[in-house]
Amino acid sequence: MEAAFGKAEARRLLEEWTKGESLRKHGLAVSVCVEAYGRLEAARLGLLDVEAEELVERYASAGMLHDMDYERHPSLEEHPFVGVAALRELGWPEEVLRAILAHADYSGVARESHLEKVVFACDELAGFLTACALVKPSRLIAEVEVAGVKKKMKDKAFARAVKREDITLGAELLGLSVEEHVGNCLAAMQARAAELGL
Repeated sequence: MEAAFGKAEARRLLEEWTKGESLRKHGLAVSVCVEAYGRLEAARLGLLDVEAEELVERYASAGMLHDMDYERHPSLEEHPFVGVAALRELGWPEEVLRAILAHADYSGVARESHLEKVVFACDELAGFLTACALVKPSRLIAEVEVAGVKKKMKDKAFARAVKREDITLGAELLGLSVEEHVGNCLAAMQARAAELGL
């Protein structure tokens, strides 16, 4: 994959299509989580150097762009189809486009590849972890712990818009416990807290 289709270009596109700060931050948070799974997958596959970096860039980009068109096209008829059509015209890899489509239950695209499962698995969880950080007095993700996240998942009044079943199903799709999945994403977001503004 050429650099033109890496995370720097993905970020530029996200910022071009999305003006709202919270949706930009969500794209970045999902990207950070998906990228962490990309690194694990590259290691599992025994990829090195350029190959490993290309895979990681694809993962990070798919996470960054999954809601690229949401601000302009929030309806079920348009999101994520408008964004994917624009990315296809720009020549983005089909693997990235399928992962973006597969994160939407109603797109008709089944989650088959590891990347498709990861984007779905990280979407709601990244938002939930952000919410968990923002209710801390310090508003820092460094203070969020897996046990606290699990407890907040049971509190239906907290971050009401987040679909808990998607977090649980996402972990299942990845063959992980909810604790492991939360731990992986939390560690990824904590490692890049400054970049995420958390």
